[in-house]
Amino acid sequence: MHAPAGLRLDYLSPAEYRVAECAGVLGVATFNGPPAPTPGSGEIPVAEVNTPLLLGTADVCEVWRSGQPAESGRRNRVRFRRSENLLFGCIALAESEIAPAVSAGPAAPSALQVATEEAYREICATLDALGFPHLLRVWNYLPDINRDSDGLERYRQFNRARQHALSACGRAVRGKVPAASALGAASGSPLVVYFLAGRVAPAFIENPRQLSAYRYPREYGSHAPVFSRATLLRQRDSLTLFISGTASIVGHRSIHVGDTAAQTRETLANIAALLEEANRVERTARFSLGSLACKVYVRRPADLPVIRAELTRALEPASRVIYLQADICRQDLLVEIEATGMCPLKADA
Repeated sequence: MHAPAGLRLDYLSPAEYRVAECAGVLGVATFNGPPAPTPGSGEIPVAEVNTPLLLGTADVCEVWRSGQPAESGRRNRVRFRRSENLLFGCIALAESEIAPAVSAGPAAPSALQVATEEAYREICATLDALGFPHLLRVWNYLPDINRDSDGLERYRQFNRARQHALSACGRAVRGKVPAASALGAASGSPLVVYFLAGRVAPAFIENPRQLSAYRYPREYGSHAPVFSRATLLRQRDSLTLFISGTASIVGHRSIHVGDTAAQTRETLANIAALLEEANRVERTARFSLGSLACKVYVRRPADLPVIRAELTRALEPASRVIYLQADICRQDLLVEIEATGMCPLKADA
């Protein structure tokens, strides 16, 4: 896929990252530790995520570029880098550092809830202070996502705290909410959140095959997840489609429980439906499965050959795909795929 002007995503090895042009880099995410530093890269925010890479890949850096000059900064615990219209930021909070300050008692919030609320309050305050009001895409990684603690599954604790923080900051929790993913990181990892924000609001895309996540019934928790199925950013020269973490869910129910291949196919069907909807909403768009950069989360590493075979059949040989081991928000889901699509705009569009 030819890289259009504007926002760009690359998956680079550490060696490739070291020789990359840093001027346009907004931010980086790593999955097997931080990348080796490059000249002038000390100011670039790096989200260090602990979800091991599969397929024998030693290291990959997820590199976001703006195509414009950028400057870095820090506000409290949020590290950020901004260009004229885009901002990348990240924050990491260790529950072990928060736990001693958490009050005891049956109604007291858990360390994860406190960390989540603090992270989102700091993110919102940063966006307000810098004048980037619109969250476009958010990535959340929390350890032991499916484990019960303090009487509640940790993913449900996270959803409660995220919703409380966003509401307290005057932000929407339904409708005009960013694309997002929430995955399980290795035990003992900090809560890591990284995000992209803009000065201009995106279009918010829902999947006609699925109930919007923020409308899930209470059987999935007292507080619904806060994300859109996708967001579509229009810039002067390009369109960027951010597809949230997508799995084998139709309506609001998990389907093909226990069948890894069928779950992968259903996930791809959901992504295809989102592409069709995005192309309908933005008539100049021509997004397709083969043009996407995909990040694939695999619950059980032994399932990787089955998942990879399904993606190989569905995607083009040149498609950019990385595979990571991570627990998924529902225990009956075995695979989740997030994706980013980018295409240029014609001059007369």
